[in-house]
Amino acid sequence: MAWSLTIGRFGGTAVRIHLTLILFLAWIWISAWAKGGAAAGWTGLVFIALVFACVVCHEFGHILAARHFGIETSEVILLPIGGVAAMPRMPSDPVEELVVALAGPLVNVFIGLVLLLAVGSFDAEAARHIEDPNISLPLRLAVANLFLAAFNLIPAFPMDGGRVLHALLAIWLGAAKATEVAAKIGQGLAIALGFLGLYGNPMLLLIAVFIYLAATGEAQMSALQQSMRGLKVSDLMERQYIALPADATLAQAVDALIASAQHDFPVVDGHGKPMGVIARSDILSALKDRERTVAVMDVIRAPALSVSPSAPMDEALARFQASSSPSLCVVDANGALVGLVPRQTLAEAMLIRSARPDWKFGHTP
Repeated sequence: MAWSLTIGRFGGTAVRIHLTLILFLAWIWISAWAKGGAAAGWTGLVFIALVFACVVCHEFGHILAARHFGIETSEVILLPIGGVAAMPRMPSDPVEELVVALAGPLVNVFIGLVLLLAVGSFDAEAARHIEDPNISLPLRLAVANLFLAAFNLIPAFPMDGGRVLHALLAIWLGAAKATEVAAKIGQGLAIALGFLGLYGNPMLLLIAVFIYLAATGEAQMSALQQSMRGLKVSDLMERQYIALPADATLAQAVDALIASAQHDFPVVDGHGKPMGVIARSDILSALKDRERTVAVMDVIRAPALSVSPSAPMDEALARFQASSSPSLCVVDANGALVGLVPRQTLAEAMLIRSARPDWKFGHTP
């Protein structure tokens, strides 16, 4: 993700902090300092920093559980709203999905209980005011962890509780139906929270909108993943395409755009290896202020995302969705381009699979 810095690595997973989180921490310090001086500022900053350290532990609970099932995670990004693990996919087995989903909240419960044991007692009244710097830091942190666990177990996407609900439903209903039901439950919960938010709690209203959009997006993404299951990249790749050489100009890209129905053009080096993909929108945007002779390599905004023809399509999809490339570049064992999978092809494949779930791509009767 742009505007993020790597602050460390653990087991092959990079931990990155987004610029907005740094600004958020600065705002926390300034706000606390304005209310209680420098000591209050540093106390507030330490507390929030420790909460985010617990968020990292939460995400690594998911990551290590997923790694046990053969799913590697390249990075974790810390944002003001929490942590985001770049997990390429969730396990297809419902029991494995349940384990991965519960792993994060269980880490927070463990941290919270250990801290409560260290405190030795629980003051319910004090626990209601964890923003008060005069309350014991371990108690505040324990309550924060238990709150994180409880909040994440709300049965709605994108919270872990939505995944837990999906996994439990999938055991009885199957993955596709489970996604549909879980998404509807999440949307219903969001509508209920929205009504509550209308009665004087704008934060609930914001959370409701967030949950509704996330549930809708999760349903759409899950439907796409389901439609890709069982397919290989070679089943959907286009074998007839126009590729531009690395020294091609903007004028040549325009000519290729006019001469074909193709919208995305891979740019290849002298050995046929993809160097990037120039999209129709890039070409049209460049026409406004660039010369005809400008090199396409100076116009490209999306790097090449290369996959093998034999790669499972649902795994390639996860990488594709996380990238800015308009098309997947399919390459052979030597890295030479042999095909393309545009994003539009995925949408068309999903529509076909929705109408005919048993449809075999790339096969003629």
